[in-house]
Amino acid sequence: MRNCGQRRTRLEARRHPTHRACTRRLEPQFRNCRREGEREMENGGGKGDVPDDANEHCPGTQSEEAGKADACAGCPNQQICATAPKGPDPDVVAIVERLATVKHKLLVLSGKGGVGKSTFSAQLSFALAEMDHQVGLLDIDICGPSIPKMLGLEGQDIHQSNLGWSPVYVESNLGVMSIGFMLPNPDDAVIWRGPRKNGLIKQFLKDVDWGEIDYLVVDAPPGTSDEHISIVQYLQATGIDGAIIVTTPQQVSLIDVRKEITFCKKVGVPVLGVVENMSGLRQPLSDLRFIKSDEAGETDATEWALNYIKEKAPELLSVMACSEVFDSSKGGAEKMCHEMGVPFLGKVPMDPQLCKAAEEGRSCFADQKCSASAPALQNIVKKLIKTE
Repeated sequence: MRNCGQRRTRLEARRHPTHRACTRRLEPQFRNCRREGEREMENGGGKGDVPDDANEHCPGTQSEEAGKADACAGCPNQQICATAPKGPDPDVVAIVERLATVKHKLLVLSGKGGVGKSTFSAQLSFALAEMDHQVGLLDIDICGPSIPKMLGLEGQDIHQSNLGWSPVYVESNLGVMSIGFMLPNPDDAVIWRGPRKNGLIKQFLKDVDWGEIDYLVVDAPPGTSDEHISIVQYLQATGIDGAIIVTTPQQVSLIDVRKEITFCKKVGVPVLGVVENMSGLRQPLSDLRFIKSDEAGETDATEWALNYIKEKAPELLSVMACSEVFDSSKGGAEKMCHEMGVPFLGKVPMDPQLCKAAEEGRSCFADQKCSASAPALQNIVKKLIKTE
């Protein structure tokens, strides 16, 4: 009989009795891992830090089983873990003291990557700053920090004073902190395991001197794992206003975003609302590019088309062209919010001018170019301020 490692169609694999047996053997282990992860979420990451050189299945340095469990046998940290004092992380006290001057803390999350979460975080920070609030933007996407680029701060360095790390400032009332400022080369990859990433997040919260600010916006990576557990664990004692969750309209994104909402409910973080980003393409007809196709290939017909419109129907130049990019036939984010009992904040269309503003590191509210996206973003910000 062929074993499970051999190639076969999905139908064959389902019918193959040995494959079903393998699946049954894996199911209890998967369920145990899932239950363990859920318990850790509910306890705000209750396992504590796991050392980089720890054995597999390490219970964590803050566990009562630390240094005593079967998995600890032969670990170089066994004696230290067994004798070290257990209890609350003393750094949490320092974090509470440091963030006592921060009035509101907003998490920007998404279970799915590539939905425009960092773009939304950057523009939300710009909007709050332009409303004369004192704003801090903390980028905890350790492996993919894009916030420095989106705020026009590439190449800037972090400075340290006797009060701690100083944020890099876009304006006098908008400061930014990101690991992107610490990389000697922007092309360097951050290849870190969970404990080291968690340690940097703790250091950001403990050592960055934000001063007296109204809003701290935290831009998190996609998913519901290490960075999310850490930021919630460390911030819960300081008071989190809630999470803003970003998605795109199609089901392939909403599947993961539902998990993010469930994560927030399990760890006790209020969901302030969901933003449907890239909700259809909108741009002025005059910004479109036109192409003619024939047997010889494609030729640019933009100049000809615009001149024809100006001559025959000039009123069309003020019309907005709209099209659906993602499939929203299943109801999109609005329907999901209704089903899961969370607020829906609104839709932000896909706007090439917004993408350009993000690439150039500037606010989309500073001029009239982002005519499709800026009003939608402003309405969402107003709802958030009203919610608070």
